[in-house]
Amino acid sequence: MRMQNQNQPTRFRAAVTVFAAVAVVAAAVMSGHSARADAPDPAVLVTADASGRLRTLNVNGEFDPSNPFFQDLGTNGRTCNSCHQPDQGWTITPDVVQQRFVESKGLDPIFRNNDGSNCENADISTLGKRRRAFSLLLTRGVIRIGIDVPPGAEFTIESVDDPYNCGAPTTGASMYRRPLPSTNLGFLSAVMWDGRESTPTTTILTDLAHQADDATTGHAQASLHLTSQQAGQIVAFETGLFTAQARDDAAGKLSGYGASGGPAALSKQPFFTGINDPVGLNPAGTPFDPSAFTLFAAWDLNGHGEKDRARQSIARGEQLFNTKPITISGVAGLNGQTFASGVTVPSSFTGNCTICHDTPNVGNHSVKAPLNIGLTDPSRRTPDMPLYTLRNLATGETVQTTDPGRAMISGKWADIGKFKGPILRGLAARAPYFHNGSAATLEDAVDFYDTRFNIGFTDQEKADLVAFLKAL
Repeated sequence: MRMQNQNQPTRFRAAVTVFAAVAVVAAAVMSGHSARADAPDPAVLVTADASGRLRTLNVNGEFDPSNPFFQDLGTNGRTCNSCHQPDQGWTITPDVVQQRFVESKGLDPIFRNNDGSNCENADISTLGKRRRAFSLLLTRGVIRIGIDVPPGAEFTIESVDDPYNCGAPTTGASMYRRPLPSTNLGFLSAVMWDGRESTPTTTILTDLAHQADDATTGHAQASLHLTSQQAGQIVAFETGLFTAQARDDAAGKLSGYGASGGPAALSKQPFFTGINDPVGLNPAGTPFDPSAFTLFAAWDLNGHGEKDRARQSIARGEQLFNTKPITISGVAGLNGQTFASGVTVPSSFTGNCTICHDTPNVGNHSVKAPLNIGLTDPSRRTPDMPLYTLRNLATGETVQTTDPGRAMISGKWADIGKFKGPILRGLAARAPYFHNGSAATLEDAVDFYDTRFNIGFTDQEKADLVAFLKAL
């Protein structure tokens, strides 16, 4: 089995060795009982991140490097693992991508110009040209997604302001997006940022199998589709993974003193589509509980030691996430929307973070609900992003966006700029944030929400929220 080519960087080779050896990490905390801290468990992988330790639990048993997830099944040297690496929260981060570029001189399989470069088939004949061609992958950790405007769409692309001069066709768009983590997938309600792999009649398992095949024939440029056995093995591997922060450098163990951080508790977290939904789409009929996160509620907020203070900050951040009043308005897909339950959401109302991050102790939407929170508005455009001008074919109205989002799949004018909310567990390992990597840090992500919704966080509240998010 070839897991990468000879240009793979040292850090990746080390990760492969970890999988092959499987005696790599401390034991998982299972069923409330701690194994010996020095006892390796082949079903657990522990990696370091900027704030502590990330832990991945494979509920199917030990990590198997012969799984097709790690195999080169295409023609350009890529595997699923090329863009989904465990030490980066099962995605990729710019700092490690930059390291891979330096060590391979830009020849690592991730640097392929079918979708890794800013423009398709960019000139990558020299080191300098490769550095320019892959600048967005190097700085934001994004992959280019090229999609044509769907037949019968309610809009057309009128013009493109393209900083890379790719030719800017008006029949399609190049969109630059972060690879989503290939872990915690049992909590998904839609596959991909724009939900393009999901349909109303298929299951998440079917959608993930289709996504694996599309990634193999697209990103890896395979000449053959996956066999049903290969797709099934990839999906079984991915859906068996549960990843969460297990240790915080300041607060210590995140599953201690009554807390339920880490992947063991996460793997037992109940989930079904619609769980804790705030607009009446919960099939169980139970009311929405804004206290969607309860991981650290048991922590004592009265201690005076250094770790106590760090734990207090995390616990306060969890409370803020659950309870801080936010005036929610101007969110396409939510405000003014009438849902199948018959609930109509006002054009402006007071809610909190968990209105949109409602899945208990996970943080994504529990139903397919792509939203436009303003991330692609022209006012937030940076010089390294294209700007598309779309025109409504019926009304002549125009709108500008850096990424049309869900509209490139549905063809609907109302879906411009809409994206799903991602799962929030394991955040500390996988900066930058949002679909386009526009928030370099969690501090930046909190600042975005603060300014977008005029929340008025104090400095202490921002610090507590970041501490909480890093502990997920």
